[in-house]
Amino acid sequence: NSVKSLQSSTVESKSFQEKFQKFQTENQCCGLLHGPADWGNNFNIPLGGKKICECEAELSSTPLCTSYDTIKIYAKSCGDVIVEYLKDHLLIIMGIAFGLAIVEIIGLVFSMSLYCQIQRK
Repeated sequence: NSVKSLQSSTVESKSFQEKFQKFQTENQCCGLLHGPADWGNNFNIPLGGKKICECEAELSSTPLCTSYDTIKIYAKSCGDVIVEYLKDHLLIIMGIAFGLAIVEIIGLVFSMSLYCQIQRK
């Protein structure tokens, strides 16, 4: 659905495209799964005064950028960036999940003990 939103030209999609363009610039990536092909016909339409996926001038000669048509774009796809972020923070995510599970189990134990005490009376 996100790739379809990148390729669409509706008003609702424009908002998503602008936010995704900002995400691409911040994380130095291009496209969601398949690089510039994810943008479809919208790739050549500038968003926010800047071409889509275009590398900044100081980064254009680094391995972060690659040539595509006539411009330098970011080489890494944003899907890879998202997966990498989740892998880097997986321990924290698992810790929070297990912490919440323990709190729920303790709540169940207390509610069962309260239920049993009420049954006795």
